[in-house]
Amino acid sequence: MAKQHWKGSVLLAPVPPTLVSCGTMAHPNVLTVAWTGILATHPPMTYISVRPSRYSHELIARQGEFVINLATSSMMRTVDFCGVRSGRDVDKFQHCHLTPEFAKTVQAPMIAECPVSLECRVVRQELLGTHTVFTAEITGVNVESRYLDSKGKLNLQQCGLLAYAHGEYFALGRKLGNFGDAVRKKKKPRSASSPRHKQGGA
Repeated sequence: MAKQHWKGSVLLAPVPPTLVSCGTMAHPNVLTVAWTGILATHPPMTYISVRPSRYSHELIARQGEFVINLATSSMMRTVDFCGVRSGRDVDKFQHCHLTPEFAKTVQAPMIAECPVSLECRVVRQELLGTHTVFTAEITGVNVESRYLDSKGKLNLQQCGLLAYAHGEYFALGRKLGNFGDAVRKKKKPRSASSPRHKQGGA
């Protein structure tokens, strides 16, 4: 089918509308950031893009730390509020009934209501037009224990995470498969003559 050609823009979706906490336990702040992602595995590197005019920009630039908290679909109104209101005017933790938690490797607080929190330490900041890109190392990951199975594996699909696409919020849908399914070899069915199906003792 034919496609229309538009000028370059930021039309990339879906993206994760995360709650980025900064400041300290005594004076916590939070903003919504959808422009974030993974840059490298070893060491684990991430980034967030923040407008210099935002109240949180000054806090993150000065402190050099922040926490990326993954939001659930039930937190949609909180995520939206934290994206349109400034910490200069309102205590968003208090207004949204969010609970700050101590992190292990950074001074910035985590958000107790979020199932996953990534502790981040800034290694570089660069102004790219309208936004500053804070590149950071992920120094710690905190996961709500109820989403871990008996082997300690994280079942992230059970968290009910929130997604964002071009001005609209969505709940993540049903699971379709696993990484590597396209090239994974199918297991051959065991034949009736295999040792597992033989009758009698050894």
